[in-house]
Amino acid sequence: MFRPKLFTLLKNRPEEFTFHNITKEILVGLIVSFISIPLSIALAIASGVSLEKGLITGVIAGLLVSIFGGSRVQIGGPTGAFVVIVYGIVQKFGVDGLIVATAMAGVILIVMGFLKFGSVLKYIPDPLIIGFTSGIAIVLFSTQINDFFGLGLTNIPSSFLPQWKLYISNFANINFQTLGLGIFSLLFIIFYPKKFKFFPGTLAIIFLSTILVKVLNLNVDTIYTHFGDISKTASFMPKIPSTNMNMIFDLLPAACTIAFLAAIESLLSAVVADGMIEKKHRSNTEIIAQGIANFGSSIFGGIPATGAIARTSAGISNGARTPITGIANAVFIFIAMMLFMKYVQLIPMVVLATILFTVAYKMLDTKAFSEITKAPKSDSLVLLITFFLTIFVNLIYAIEVGIILASLLFMKRMSDMTNISVMDQNSELEDEIDDVDGIDKKTLMKDIIVHEITGAFFFGAANTFVEYMENMKKCKIMIIRMRKVPVMDATAYHALYKIHKRCLKTNTRLMLCDLEKQPLNLLIKYDFISELGRENICVNLNTALVKADKFLQMLYK
Repeated sequence: MFRPKLFTLLKNRPEEFTFHNITKEILVGLIVSFISIPLSIALAIASGVSLEKGLITGVIAGLLVSIFGGSRVQIGGPTGAFVVIVYGIVQKFGVDGLIVATAMAGVILIVMGFLKFGSVLKYIPDPLIIGFTSGIAIVLFSTQINDFFGLGLTNIPSSFLPQWKLYISNFANINFQTLGLGIFSLLFIIFYPKKFKFFPGTLAIIFLSTILVKVLNLNVDTIYTHFGDISKTASFMPKIPSTNMNMIFDLLPAACTIAFLAAIESLLSAVVADGMIEKKHRSNTEIIAQGIANFGSSIFGGIPATGAIARTSAGISNGARTPITGIANAVFIFIAMMLFMKYVQLIPMVVLATILFTVAYKMLDTKAFSEITKAPKSDSLVLLITFFLTIFVNLIYAIEVGIILASLLFMKRMSDMTNISVMDQNSELEDEIDDVDGIDKKTLMKDIIVHEITGAFFFGAANTFVEYMENMKKCKIMIIRMRKVPVMDATAYHALYKIHKRCLKTNTRLMLCDLEKQPLNLLIKYDFISELGRENICVNLNTALVKADKFLQMLYK
């Protein structure tokens, strides 16, 4: 259940940890840190906290994910998915509330892993995931408008519509030097040559824009002018938050949302990584590691973290094959934090906004929206409702409603697939004679009706079954054929029991045939077999009809 890849690789594959391989992976970790550092800074600021908290998260969470994770190459750290929820927590509960929520999410993730939720989360439908991640992308884009246009606003609302109401009323205050640098930075990132992937465009534009601002003395907001001198604020001392039971209860929904997002995104990243390196991750171990990482991040005042697809993919494409890359990435972030913070604070805020614009664009699944008319209506409905609720209400509500709606639509779809057909004296039975599991004669005797159930027999279809059977013609023998019923649940059993009681009142003999293993075991556990009579349980329809014919012949004498 908890078998970190690093330890099993060290034990079972020591040949992968040669000096040459370790050196190579350390260099890959350096390259990945070029991506991690600007993203960690940008995401922290977008989340409403100081930038060093993003770097602390990259160090602590990144290190713990690589040491305890269930994937060979997962790179952990802050991601865009958390910006919306973190910003809302900070606005309402402050940084102490965020630390408590992150710690709670870590504990929830650890429990989820030990309860093997890693095997369950793969059943979350794609439209739900696409809906809330795309919604987060729009909200993330919205949070950066102030810095991109240089509006100079403070205390920006966390809700989408109030944000834009404030932006529109202040667009007359655009700083055109900031806007010009932002457009230049955005174009630079878009057209940056892919052959220079060892030195990412996001890091290159940070260096270039910082130099331009200094040399040309541009009037643009920087980290220093926005937050003050941060060069001496970086610290890895544990943080003890001020909290109480009321805060804990109030933060529980947010903590559950953080845990859900961390689990989903880390497993998605691990699946992508599996396809790139042709290996297999351990989902429950990965979730436990994410829990340890988030709890560890909270201890040092960090923000929520998960597996980062972009950083993980960058590591793999440069040669990462073991957790050494992730460990090296965390170490290099730590070095940058300790030695270069006085230079980091010179970075223009607008450049961080353009970096987050590109993050938002990558999160927005434009392909899914372009194909929305081709998808089943139920899937499109889940995607759109989750998308708009994420933007206009909040992420917690969107996920709750999305999961409930997806579940209801799935049950409706399964119910529609469950079918009941009838065979009686007037039925054409040529197909049944040709069928391997069919019967030996062309017509059924009078007073025998065969009902066949096809599909999963569960609570979604149980009421339909009862209504159908209660409107059936009167007969002496009713045979229910279940060769195409793979599963049935308790509600279906009670529906069957209700029909059994009705048959007793009308002196109708009820027989079952072709029972699959799971339905048979369920009926045995409920002692229904004994109550119905073992003679009324038949291997196949032909056997049931032979018994039924003999019973009727005796009845008619």
